[in-house]
Amino acid sequence: MVQEMVDILDEQGRVVGLATRREMRVGRLPHRCVYLVVFNGKGEIFIHQRTSTKDVFPSYWDMCAGGVVSSGEDFYQGALREGREELGVDLKPEFLFPFRYEDDKTVVFAEVFRCEHEGPFRLQPEEVVQGEFVAFSRLKELIQEKPFCPDGLQVLEKLIAMGMVDL
Repeated sequence: MVQEMVDILDEQGRVVGLATRREMRVGRLPHRCVYLVVFNGKGEIFIHQRTSTKDVFPSYWDMCAGGVVSSGEDFYQGALREGREELGVDLKPEFLFPFRYEDDKTVVFAEVFRCEHEGPFRLQPEEVVQGEFVAFSRLKELIQEKPFCPDGLQVLEKLIAMGMVDL
């Protein structure tokens, strides 16, 4: 079985090493990720529920598709791959902003991308239980009702601050 390799970063986000994904998680090693915020033509945002087997935030809801950037990939390549893997479609990611997230489980240097797609999606069963487009008024309610990934919530806060969305 081939193990996924991940670039390990220093505090400035520069590549300083290489580790397996498992080593990265166990050691809470800084790494790169991409976040894909997917809208449809009506301005609704795609949210999805993560599987119970995810290594971070299992069964949580998220407003960002995406994931860990593989060793040797740049952020844009990672965004294209993650769109294909997680959503089963080709996306045209538009870079929005750099993003850094840290908690007791993970340390992430990331880039956030905006994408537009109408669906339908072919959701990756190993990663996504279900998903749907929702209006922002409904998203506000759902955030109060269901557990949402805290990093995705921080991305949403930044989108609000930039005037890109309004809750």
